[in-house]
Amino acid sequence: MFLEKISLSNFKNYEEATYTFSPQVNCIVGENGSGKTNLLDAIYFLALSKSSIHHQDALNINHESEFMLIDGIFNKKDRTNQITCSIQRGQRKILMHEKKPYERISEHIGQFPVVLIAPDDTELIKEGSEDRRRFFDGVLAQMDNEYLNDYQQYNRILEQRNSLLKIFADRNFIDQDLLDTYSDPLVKLALRIYKQRRSFVDTFLPIFKKHYLVISEGREEVEIIYESEVASGEFPQEFRLNRQTDVRAQRTTKGIHKDDYVFEIDSYPIKKFGSQGQQKSFVMALRLAQFEMIETLKETKPILLLDDIFDKLDDRRINSLIESINNNTFGQVFITDARPERTQKILEDVKAEVKYFTINHKHKPVDF
Repeated sequence: MFLEKISLSNFKNYEEATYTFSPQVNCIVGENGSGKTNLLDAIYFLALSKSSIHHQDALNINHESEFMLIDGIFNKKDRTNQITCSIQRGQRKILMHEKKPYERISEHIGQFPVVLIAPDDTELIKEGSEDRRRFFDGVLAQMDNEYLNDYQQYNRILEQRNSLLKIFADRNFIDQDLLDTYSDPLVKLALRIYKQRRSFVDTFLPIFKKHYLVISEGREEVEIIYESEVASGEFPQEFRLNRQTDVRAQRTTKGIHKDDYVFEIDSYPIKKFGSQGQQKSFVMALRLAQFEMIETLKETKPILLLDDIFDKLDDRRINSLIESINNNTFGQVFITDARPERTQKILEDVKAEVKYFTINHKHKPVDF
């Protein structure tokens, strides 16, 4: 599977642009601020119907415009698939396959999988549990549409229950039966999502450890510990007994939205005790394990997006990456870099077809 072509209209700092890509390696170079990362984000958006950077869709529309459009052609198993995504300010996002709107956007997720490796990936380690949940939920969503539907439904009911709790707190009154209409399905979904996450981590962990072992050359042991209140066999009862606490807090204080994934190195939190190099190796192994799991389940190689990574990786890790490209570990690869001479030097030993683009301020591709 690969992306043949993409056209952008009013997407971030792109007014109008069209690019035709190599099915193997594509290098996007240009000055900082020229739009290299935005082009990768457009590919990510087309594949997953959302930005990797902005959580609000409207923020992806060019400041001076009222709409944005991304149109692309994916080649999957020798068949072309036209995917179009458009957003009008103040209106719902429209996603189409072959010019026919999806009934549910979730049907699209996982059809054209991507894996993004970006400079801020170490935030998975440094920031709070929400970032780690978002990462693992994103992997699961591309792999399992049932999980995605359960997760979306859980969040809808959670939002409704939280709104109800605020009303109860304001009125100093609780309608137990009404609360049950939200609490009961929320608990059922939480138990189901917990089992899905637990099963996923059990499969993901040995793959992740294998990749870390290669990257670090076996220097230390790493671990991912999945923590969840739902793991308790008494969770339904505990959830019900927590009602007064929820009303006082005006939000749901127990559930899978409180889960965390603890990252350890040699039995210590990598956030506190891991060096910068160890943290980079950790997140690189996370992404490579994500790639392998999606490839195995979907029987196709995800598109790999590498955003400005040459500044963040040492020579050993870069050589390992080039070796993986030469071994056909990856399918289509996109690489951004602000220094074209460095990119050319790094990729001079790559056996795959490499196509270069220079992004200038008019956002038109220039081959060199």
